[in-house]
Amino acid sequence: MVRVTLRILDGADRGRNFENLDTPVTIGREEGNVIQLNDERVSRFHVKIQSDGGRLVLTDLESTNGTRVNGEDVRLRVLKFGDLIQLGRTLVLVGSREQIEARLAKLPAQDSKGWFWFHPKQTSGESSSESGNPWTDTENLQDYLFNHETPELPDDMTATQAAQLAELIDYLRLRLRGLTVAAKEDKSGRITLGAVDWQKLLDVNSRLAEMVRRIGEPDSDQ
Repeated sequence: MVRVTLRILDGADRGRNFENLDTPVTIGREEGNVIQLNDERVSRFHVKIQSDGGRLVLTDLESTNGTRVNGEDVRLRVLKFGDLIQLGRTLVLVGSREQIEARLAKLPAQDSKGWFWFHPKQTSGESSSESGNPWTDTENLQDYLFNHETPELPDDMTATQAAQLAELIDYLRLRLRGLTVAAKEDKSGRITLGAVDWQKLLDVNSRLAEMVRRIGEPDSDQ
């Protein structure tokens, strides 16, 4: 069983910490949840966090106002230490300081723009005018984590599931490759796409959104 530490950063319950909770964990406004929030925009039973194959998986329980992880609307999401969950007005940080620092220590110390975000020797209580502090600059932290880690492929897939996933990825790769070839660079280094190719890119985005929705609603007829 995987345990999870959740810390509330913002909202009426800010400052509350829930350490090493056994999964599954339900979060909502109603009594009977493992974590009960004082937030009228949170549903009675809003989300569930459970362990599956050694990973933490968040499921939105058909909440009224939805759930966001790292700024993106989600229905299902594999959670990692350092992720931010938005429920109504409540902001929840996943993981203890030690767990997040261990994750950050595996990442590059700076991004492609040369900005330093985290140093293993820097403690969570220290700050610097020259480097971002992951405990105060949470928006930049989430952007950094998202852009430096590729999502993992699922384990223990059947041969059919592996073939379907490979076909889907190859379909998207070929569509994006075609758009990359169609892009043109002007003398200033600016990359442009024609109107038709731009619409094709929007269509790829739309198809991805539809797939994510279908995965999050496996019992839906749509």
